[in-house]
Amino acid sequence: MVSIRQILRYQLDFTTWAADRVLAAADKLTAEELSQDFKTSDKSVLGTLTHCYRAERVWLKRLQSQKADFRVEGDDTLVALQRNWPPIQAGWADWARELTGEGAAAEFTYSDLKGNTWRQPIWTIVLHVVNHSTHHRGQAVGFIRTLGHTPPNVDLITFSRERI
Repeated sequence: MVSIRQILRYQLDFTTWAADRVLAAADKLTAEELSQDFKTSDKSVLGTLTHCYRAERVWLKRLQSQKADFRVEGDDTLVALQRNWPPIQAGWADWARELTGEGAAAEFTYSDLKGNTWRQPIWTIVLHVVNHSTHHRGQAVGFIRTLGHTPPNVDLITFSRERI
């Protein structure tokens, strides 16, 4: 029987794997392609990936009871993402290694970026982080295809098959 902590770790591993693939694809784009405005909330491939990185960083810091600003000066370049995202991904892996079934079910109280206080089980937060990044990675992959490039396959089933 698979435990909730195994599922959450698996989902976080998937998120890292998929982000790494999209970052590698983004690295092959020109500066103009990276910043092309697709008229979405985060505008471009770079803007969308930066949004994912920032959200993953903020949520990790919250769960570690640390403060994190959503926007940090200079974190919105591809070089910054390539440098700064892996430590955040490693932080998630370290955090998840310590997670127990009871810990995953525990209620967690936090403040959102607007200062509102919320309380919910940790497992719902982790699934939100994974789902949020999956949604935005899908946008970035679509942008890459629209730019005339072959995007990476970032499907969960592909990740699963590679791990068998």
